[in-house]
Amino acid sequence: MQVADPKRAVTQVAQRLSLRKPQAEALRRLDDIVDLIGPAKEADVDAARAAVRAAYGNLPDATFEDFDNRFNFPHFCFSLATGVGKTRLMGAFISYLYMTGKSRNFFVLAPNLTIYDKLLADFQPSSRKYVFRGIEAFANNAPLIVNAENYEEGRGVRGTDLFGREGAIINIFNISKINSEVRGGNAPRIKRLQEYIGDSYFAYLSELDDLVLLMDEAHRYRGSAGARAIAELKPILGLEVTATPKTVGTKSEEFKNVVFRYDLPSAMEDGYVKEPAVGTRANFDPKSVDEATLERIKLEDGVNYHEHVKVALETYARQYDVRVVRPFMLVVTQDTSHARQVREFVESEGFFDGRYKGRVIEIHSGTKGEESDENALRLLNIEKSGDTDIVIHVNKLKEGWDVSNLFTIVPLRASASDILTEQTLGRGLRLPYGKRTGVAVVDQLTVIAHERFNDLIEKAKEDNGITRRLKTVTIGDGGDVPASKPVIVTAPSIIEQMVIQAEAQVTTPTSSETTSLTYDQAAASQMLGAAESAPPFLFEKREEVRLAKTVLSVVMPEISRQVSSIRELENPEVVQRITQTALAAQKMQDGLFPPITEAQATAVVEEVCKQLVQRTIAIPRLTITPKEQVSFGFSLFQLDLKSWNYQPLSKELLIQVLRTEDRRTISGEAGGETPAHLEDYIVAKLVDYPEIDYDAHAAILYDFAGQVVAHFRHKHSDEEKVRAVLQGHARHIAEAIFVQMKQHMWRGQTCYRVTVNSAFDQLRPQTFDGTGTGIVRKFTEAAEKLSETKRFIFTGFSKNCYQMAKFDSDTERRMATLLERDPSVRLWMKPGPNQFKIFDTDGNPYQPDFVVETATEKLIMETKRANDMTDQIVLRKADSAALWCFIATESQSPASGDKPWSYLLVPETAVLENATVAGLASTCIRIADTDLRGRFEMG
Repeated sequence: MQVADPKRAVTQVAQRLSLRKPQAEALRRLDDIVDLIGPAKEADVDAARAAVRAAYGNLPDATFEDFDNRFNFPHFCFSLATGVGKTRLMGAFISYLYMTGKSRNFFVLAPNLTIYDKLLADFQPSSRKYVFRGIEAFANNAPLIVNAENYEEGRGVRGTDLFGREGAIINIFNISKINSEVRGGNAPRIKRLQEYIGDSYFAYLSELDDLVLLMDEAHRYRGSAGARAIAELKPILGLEVTATPKTVGTKSEEFKNVVFRYDLPSAMEDGYVKEPAVGTRANFDPKSVDEATLERIKLEDGVNYHEHVKVALETYARQYDVRVVRPFMLVVTQDTSHARQVREFVESEGFFDGRYKGRVIEIHSGTKGEESDENALRLLNIEKSGDTDIVIHVNKLKEGWDVSNLFTIVPLRASASDILTEQTLGRGLRLPYGKRTGVAVVDQLTVIAHERFNDLIEKAKEDNGITRRLKTVTIGDGGDVPASKPVIVTAPSIIEQMVIQAEAQVTTPTSSETTSLTYDQAAASQMLGAAESAPPFLFEKREEVRLAKTVLSVVMPEISRQVSSIRELENPEVVQRITQTALAAQKMQDGLFPPITEAQATAVVEEVCKQLVQRTIAIPRLTITPKEQVSFGFSLFQLDLKSWNYQPLSKELLIQVLRTEDRRTISGEAGGETPAHLEDYIVAKLVDYPEIDYDAHAAILYDFAGQVVAHFRHKHSDEEKVRAVLQGHARHIAEAIFVQMKQHMWRGQTCYRVTVNSAFDQLRPQTFDGTGTGIVRKFTEAAEKLSETKRFIFTGFSKNCYQMAKFDSDTERRMATLLERDPSVRLWMKPGPNQFKIFDTDGNPYQPDFVVETATEKLIMETKRANDMTDQIVLRKADSAALWCFIATESQSPASGDKPWSYLLVPETAVLENATVAGLASTCIRIADTDLRGRFEMG
């Protein structure tokens, strides 16, 4: 294979695997270490130790002192917090070492069967989490995976796949497979003679001259037996990954070979894991009750919060058309006897009427036999099955059980220090969608700790605490989470609501239909009844209602793609076509003779079409795709270097400044070989930025670097002093250059291909969290506390396309009031997620605040605080919405008579009692891109 330049390989791997910032930094340090020590068989371990200690012996995020004396090869620990992505980092390490020709033989070690199975899955191309997805070197020649079940077939020795192609060979084994002895004192199978190689497979591996060892959860291998087995492999390089770089056991010792450390507080601040929160009951003194009562209250409040999370997750999934995450609650008990007592209580009739019986897992050493096997299987499948609400465990859960659907932890009889450990919080910090959503409940892990509430807050403030801040959640009446049962409210469009009400008039629900409702649905139905009703369709027979439902759900999605305007629904020919299609669909359900005449069917269809035209804002469904890849780059300019006065650093010491402003020293010779050109110091750091493509920007990068070199040559006549400046401050110089480069970044003019998928999109049901008392109110009534506006469901509208609406702020509520009062407004709505397909230039989805139809035009309207009107993100989204409006207008048929679209950005200060839409349009920012014509073509 063609060997890649190491620096270029680092950039390619980081970009292809979309590495997070800490993962990319760990990869960069591996590249630096490989450059420093030149890994090879029987390498000089003492020399490697000295070289790396000079570079990483005293950094703020590294503490390299020595290798573990039980290992006879250079080995380095990369400590990444739980949830940041250690498996993907191992994939990046392997990709880099293979692409640079350093190794094609790898041995990945797992500490237990759970992690072993997980690694096998993640290293398969068919896996959703495939660790090499995007790596070009493995695209057509995936690594050969050898494991404990297939190594005796000889595939690892042949070194080729079924087609004879050579590539990377990755051995994945559980530590017990190379460590344990079997009955009779025999060696493990992997160490026994294999006839096809004349030796054991283990011995074959140990003789390879390029074997690299990767140790997952590395703190599990420092035991004497495990260390001996690992040492016998004799790899050229050992790479350890773990979240807890210290040995296990009573005499725990910190690792001395850490070359990169990214701790949990940093991961929380950078948004790679959930935000921890601590919850307590509102207006409650835990000292006022005995221990048993306190535990019952904590369990009840934990379940209340858990059910609140369940509704929030389902609401989010419905709103954004993503998979539904099924959460569970973890109860941490003191011992096995305590765990059994807790399980008996939460499954009893006295705990929420026995609702959780059969939905509890109890995991600890005391569970045996069939029960243990069943619970272990449920634990492994807990993210997929959704059949478990509560997991009861003694003390801490071990590594390998990595889930993203743990949102609530109830620690019973635990100290604040125990609660804030990474072993406790770490199990629940993984994000369910891989990134933060911006929805607090979805992005949050909450610990219910009434008696430890204040202790936790104080503990979290400590410099060495696991988190620098903890959010607080109060449970119960008057708190953040009501004690009442959570309710999901589905708000259909007015048209669908009219059908529902017509059905209610002609149908008497059977008892089975009534009892099939869950308590959530029943409460939601009552809430809908409490809201002001829409006028029903005046159908008198069940078959008429059924036909109307068929028209809306079966026929209309197809018709919307066949007509050029929603107005065509009033065309008698279109009405007849819809009627025939609906009758045919009904015939398939009811047999050859449908219980409705064609005349009745036509009347029903005419009425449905008429109401759709009158009560729907016709939003075209557009597919807008670039005709070619969006190009961007950086322009050449003169750097502003006036204030740059970096001083030469000693060759022995370079100064680093931490976030905490502590000062540390590292070797000035840490960079490996001395570059021939001074500009190389800077360029080597600039290409680390994923936005910079070296091949496309090499000339510009060297021009910038040349400007810097000339600047410091003017200040220092001694060439070695200039070299000392650049070597010592290269990273900071590159960072300062990149900041200026971003101000001169250009994007190529993109042409678009537009496809009109449908002339109008059906208005989808919206989903709200309706938990709490007094949650429904008239839109004219502001919340008592304006900050609580989000909590309420507002109703009473006459022009809204929906019977209900939620507002993010009181400004939005006042805008809705303005729209209801303005005589020029025909219809308006707050669109739900995915109603529009608008994306900004960075690919982020944009959801408008309001869509309004007046007598003359259609508007996308956005309300913002006055000081946000010039915010770059706001303006970027506004540009994208303006582009959509322009294309939507241009895509309309000239003969349709459809109204043009515009975008309006409104400051909150303009939303006044006497304001009108026309007045806002004349005074606020109406964004229109007049330079778009010719930049798109209709598909």
